[in-house]
Amino acid sequence: MRNCIRPDARSIPMVVPYAGGILSGQGMLVGAFFGVAASDAAQNASVDCETRGEFELTKEPALAITQGARVFWDNTNRRITTTATGNFQVGLCTVAALAADATVRVMLARVPASGA
Repeated sequence: MRNCIRPDARSIPMVVPYAGGILSGQGMLVGAFFGVAASDAAQNASVDCETRGEFELTKEPALAITQGARVFWDNTNRRITTTATGNFQVGLCTVAALAADATVRVMLARVPASGA
């Protein structure tokens, strides 16, 4: 199909909104898009971001997360949390994380609200 731009739509270019830029493998929120940076980039630079897949991301300290839990992006602190209020849902926890763990594995997915 000649008007198809990204058949798999797995990766999209996003402009880095954060002062200090972003490192490869870090999460990034731009409007309603959440992705994981494929490379390092400075603020206001464009970087390809993966929008699907499973990634190991920094999580809120001292927070245990169970497998299958909905997880959210805390854009202020740039980390995963289980707190929905004021945060952006990015997916599901694929492997339980202990409170002592610095990271959590997340499958990126916009999941319908409970009961939907």
